[in-house]
Amino acid sequence: MIRVGVLGAAGRMGTVVCRAVLGDPSLEIAAAIDPAAEGRSLSDLLGASGSDVICSASLDALLDASVEVVVDFTTATSATASLGFCADAGIHVVCGTTGFSPEDIESIVAAFSNPDSPNCVIASNFAISAVLMVHFGEIAARYLEGVEIIELHHNEKRDAPSGTALETALRIASSRKDAGVGDFARDATTNTVLEGARGGIGPGGIHVHAVRLPGFIAHQEVIFSAVGQALSIRQDSFDRTSFMPGVLLAIKKVIDTPGLTFGLEALLGL
Repeated sequence: MIRVGVLGAAGRMGTVVCRAVLGDPSLEIAAAIDPAAEGRSLSDLLGASGSDVICSASLDALLDASVEVVVDFTTATSATASLGFCADAGIHVVCGTTGFSPEDIESIVAAFSNPDSPNCVIASNFAISAVLMVHFGEIAARYLEGVEIIELHHNEKRDAPSGTALETALRIASSRKDAGVGDFARDATTNTVLEGARGGIGPGGIHVHAVRLPGFIAHQEVIFSAVGQALSIRQDSFDRTSFMPGVLLAIKKVIDTPGLTFGLEALLGL
């Protein structure tokens, strides 16, 4: 049985992760970290019996509980520090936090670059359907001339565009470059009446549009086009439980997946 620690245990994603781990007979929650819920039991926090673990505000609780794998769904600032702590402590990490700056990524890479470092899986999206969306997008990029990305999330999401949208743009741009088929069709817009109307420009010059509305969870549409035709690839997560199969897979595989891994593709054999 793998001993799991959950960072951000009282958050929107953290509570769902806790329930998923509690429901898997091969895993157990050994520690829960969240300053906002310090002193509360997981049973109280989740509104259901099943765990007498008490939430702590200190990462030292991970060491006290002999945690083997940490799951982090917090903020970029918090996660960067927590991942460094886990790397030094020899604790494997599964991280779904987004919004990392290039400096944050550089720090995380350095933390897990030592041959004796534990392993780490970082993914911008743990929904299997989202992983497939990006994979299909890489294929389409080689054959169609234009692409734009629209991502839609709940109105409390802090970063824009989403990590998934940025990863999608990067992977699509890289796939087209590797295929040697040239750049996507240029954007002829010269008069932007409303600033930002054409979205942000991501990797490969791909336009990315971020929508933030109440009631949404996580959704993305990748629209490809060529003369006389179009292809839309859309992925929808209607509930945060959609991320849990990917999270549980990562928890179970990170121990045997050496080094720092970005995305679930390697774990899925894609």
